[in-house]
Amino acid sequence: MALRDASVVIIENARTVVRAGLGLHELLKTPSVILQARVGLRRHASSSNDFQTNTATVENGASSSRASSLPFVVPSNASVNDYLVGTQLDDALAAGQDIAVSWPFADGGVRDWTQAEAIWKYVLFNQLQLRRAQNESPVLLSMYPGLSRDTYERTCQIFFERFNVAGLGILERPMAQLYATTNLSGVVVDIEYDKTDITPIYDGFIQRPACDTIPLGIRDCQNYLAQIFRSNQNIMNVLFPADSGSSPPTDEVVQETLLALIKQLLEEGHIRVPSDGEIAIPEDDGVTDIAAIVVAGKEKAVIESGMKKKANAKASAAEQARAREIEALDLITVQFRDKSLTLGKERHRLCEPLFDPNLLEAISRYGTTTPEERVSLQHAVGEAVRQVDIDMRQYIWQGLLVTGDLTRNVKGIAIALQSRLSPFIAQPELQSDVQPRLIRVITLPEYYPEYRDTGVAFAAFLGSSIVAKLTFSDQHSKNFVSKADYSQKGPHAIIEMSPTLL
Repeated sequence: MALRDASVVIIENARTVVRAGLGLHELLKTPSVILQARVGLRRHASSSNDFQTNTATVENGASSSRASSLPFVVPSNASVNDYLVGTQLDDALAAGQDIAVSWPFADGGVRDWTQAEAIWKYVLFNQLQLRRAQNESPVLLSMYPGLSRDTYERTCQIFFERFNVAGLGILERPMAQLYATTNLSGVVVDIEYDKTDITPIYDGFIQRPACDTIPLGIRDCQNYLAQIFRSNQNIMNVLFPADSGSSPPTDEVVQETLLALIKQLLEEGHIRVPSDGEIAIPEDDGVTDIAAIVVAGKEKAVIESGMKKKANAKASAAEQARAREIEALDLITVQFRDKSLTLGKERHRLCEPLFDPNLLEAISRYGTTTPEERVSLQHAVGEAVRQVDIDMRQYIWQGLLVTGDLTRNVKGIAIALQSRLSPFIAQPELQSDVQPRLIRVITLPEYYPEYRDTGVAFAAFLGSSIVAKLTFSDQHSKNFVSKADYSQKGPHAIIEMSPTLL
């Protein structure tokens, strides 16, 4: 049976988010499904004695550094259909129901197979509207690197026997992320919710002994900025006015409110990362690339921008001076929960803990660690690349890719990291042909118009789409398992079709 591009399913499996899409198009599209990789179970569905909470379970053979602090609840008798996923879970939580929430992929592997199956089933049959009995869709699944053969085989078994897919290919996420940039060598820095994964890659092969995971992520950045906002009396007075007549808010309410404010600032693009190495935005040279604008569908935005420039040109000298003053102060006014807030440059401090984790000492999660245990992002990346053979390093440093959900809304993280990595290549005493001379930041090519507004956050999905287009177009490809392969060899077929496992 020929596999059609329109029937191909892409699923990107990250630690805390799952992205998916149906069909491959001439202009590769962004994911149509984005949901938190969590499941929920009503506690009354089983007695309380049947619930076992475990936050430190890691897949066999995995490093303990990968263990997440996100909740992991394992009921002894729960079935796939018992779990709430996606909007079902969101609605139940919003209604105040007693729900045990679990994150089955938070350690990078699979904590619980029933929970994993519940998420994949929801994506395929609820969100993508596939029909199990007539499933003609092959699936390209990207997952955490370094998983065991047992994990690959169990995944293969679920997709064929439970979902009746037409074919299955499994791709390691860092490879998908690097493929999206058209590079084969580099170091992928994937910043997720509570972990950051660092993966050096040379000539299309992950350098596994050099891979590292550090306990720094988006959550730490958000908690740090919330702490800064707490110390700003102007912000606190607006959010929690003393003369409102109500009782003082609890610490939990304050934290929830500040985190919601930070989330809004991120979504509206009001946060960036200042850095000594940051490059300025080039001035408009007056030349407009009409073709690029049309392809990207930005005609209206360009017209509005031109009208705004003309209006500014007519402004008085005093108005222009005031505008420059406001720009220097970097003040913004945002509407948040029917309140008007004025914020300054302090909002740009969001990412400081990535480069100096000692700033998190006041936060409970880091209160029990020593300074030696708090590894900065630049140190972790530098040491990871130092673990590879010396003749590979100059090629790996030519591809610094910083990705993850944080990069979708915050610009400049890669440039900030690049400027802090200079000491790791500055070795004047070692002047040789293999000595790295510079670090190059890479990103997604401009000829993917659908991805121009997403930064590099969707690099794994784009890379998976590219690989799927090549893989499933060749019926004799050895990079995926067909139904015939599975019928003949069973779950073990995925091992033979996965070069990294051989």
